[in-house]
Amino acid sequence: MKTSILSWSAALVAIAAVLATVAILQFRWADQASSAEEMRIGSELESLMMKWQSDLYGEFSAICVAMQVGPDSGARDIWNDYLERYVEWNYALPHQSMPYVYRNPDLVGEIYVLETRVRGNPRLLRLDPEKKRIEPSKIPLELMDLLPRLEANSSNLNQAMNAWTTSESGTSQIDRGIVTPIALAKGSNAISGWQFDVRVPALVHPILHHGIGKAVSVGSPVDWIIITIDMNVLNRQVLPKLAGRYFGGLDGLDYKVGVIATGPKPRTLYSSDPGFGAQDLGAVDSTLNIFRLQPSVSASDATGAPWNTHSLRSAAWHSFAGPEWFPVIEFAPRRELWFLEVEHRGGRLQDVVNGVRAKNLTMSALMLLLLAGNFAILMVAALRAQKFARLQMEFVASISHELRTPLAAIFSAGENIHDGVVTGGLGLPNYGSLIMNQSRQLMKHVDRILLFASIRSGMSRYHASPIDVSEILKCVRDDTASLIHERHFSVHEEIESNLPRVLGDMFAVRGCLENLISNAVKYSRNDRQIRITANLRRSASGAETVAIAVQDFGIGIKASDLKRIFEPFYRGQEAREAQIHGTGLGLSLAKHFAISMGGSLSVISKVGVGSIFTLHLGVEKEDPHEPVIAASRLNEGEVK
Repeated sequence: MKTSILSWSAALVAIAAVLATVAILQFRWADQASSAEEMRIGSELESLMMKWQSDLYGEFSAICVAMQVGPDSGARDIWNDYLERYVEWNYALPHQSMPYVYRNPDLVGEIYVLETRVRGNPRLLRLDPEKKRIEPSKIPLELMDLLPRLEANSSNLNQAMNAWTTSESGTSQIDRGIVTPIALAKGSNAISGWQFDVRVPALVHPILHHGIGKAVSVGSPVDWIIITIDMNVLNRQVLPKLAGRYFGGLDGLDYKVGVIATGPKPRTLYSSDPGFGAQDLGAVDSTLNIFRLQPSVSASDATGAPWNTHSLRSAAWHSFAGPEWFPVIEFAPRRELWFLEVEHRGGRLQDVVNGVRAKNLTMSALMLLLLAGNFAILMVAALRAQKFARLQMEFVASISHELRTPLAAIFSAGENIHDGVVTGGLGLPNYGSLIMNQSRQLMKHVDRILLFASIRSGMSRYHASPIDVSEILKCVRDDTASLIHERHFSVHEEIESNLPRVLGDMFAVRGCLENLISNAVKYSRNDRQIRITANLRRSASGAETVAIAVQDFGIGIKASDLKRIFEPFYRGQEAREAQIHGTGLGLSLAKHFAISMGGSLSVISKVGVGSIFTLHLGVEKEDPHEPVIAASRLNEGEVK
């Protein structure tokens, strides 16, 4: 017993260790799956936002390409050359002179030329495509801050190409000797020469232009070409088109889309939905710094997000910076940044990620519970198998004793007759009676075992027919008469008069009641009394049954054993302690008999007082043509 307990304890510890290991692995798997799902969502959204940014830059680049500033930075061009290029690009149809060139002339506001050849006296010119001429222009309000900045960086081409960078004090880092032009050019796309002012907004480019015939060099002063962007066209045409292209679905936009300008006074440049804008920056699914921060700027932008130039990992997709195409001209301390912000209409994508995480954890927990349930079922099955094996061994021991007793008596009687101890007279009939009784007892044990085997194999079948209660009781009295007489018991019957016939199988009914009476004899005490009653009962639903009860006044049954006394091979603790012989099959067979006839078997017991077993059988429906099955019609050779 101690070894068994230790074995089961070791098995439980091993199972607990396996479950704990599986739980840890499942949690890691759920976390990795959730991270992978987050990276997938982030990568898809990142890709859409980067394509959106690329197409926005494409809109601006188309304008720059149209002006065709060459590798000599315009050293051999005159202003009329720029005017002619712009007029051709502005009015040409795609299938005519420029069939493969993308055109978006509506996005262009104005084109200016800033001549800074005379230091301290710059001149601003405006290109008029309708009149096809270049004329002097007053300084527009939106260029008030930009023009002085360009004039201050017009000394040479290297300085002009890096006019976008400045220190916090407003002094160019090149002028202060902190950063060389070559280093800055390598760290950005400024080598193309085009720079962007997000506040106007405007595209600017330095030009080494002083007219044909004049020698110019990289160290010569530069002029500037300035192209302003029409914000109305940008907000009402370009940005809505890009939003629909990359964030649209079958039923419209799948995302809320906004373009925000941050600075001292944040403002909404474009919003796909009323009320969605600058106030939501930092609280949306993802934000993209459209014009990436430059190395001269602090490592964090206006939203506090780090400057990210690498592939996104995990939650980094919530706020990141795109690649730089046009260096942005900075005006310290009035720095302004443009952000693209998106938010899914069906709810925050972070909630989707959390939902996936919760789903994965739930599935993992269910799998773990199923695994634990399987282990529990296996353990219960193993315990039941072990218990059943123990009961079978007890049954073998019990039946061996039950069979050995009559066999020993038969053997002794035969031996005495063989040895001449009994030669005749009255002794020989007594020995014959002994042999017959013990043989009958032996046959009953064998029959009971064979009957149990047939029940377990499903071979036993019973057919319910109308039977008279008085005939049943008469047959049972005859079957148990010898047992009652040998043990000196008295049986008291209380049979209600005019009982209706019951539906049952005579063999099964007799077998059930015989087992109940046999148990009453075995478990009774010195009073040796058995009480048999039969009466008509009516249930709450109105159904009528005949209850045949067998009552003994013996040792009784504990409440803990009542639930199991009908199990095969089970014997209560009181019976084992009293060393009452038995196989543990009697009540199991009686229960089977009752159920097979559509009836039931119930028990009421109290330790030290006795037990009452009641067989409930259904009443025959009124049919005068149905014959009564009498005991005389039974096959005398049936197994009881």
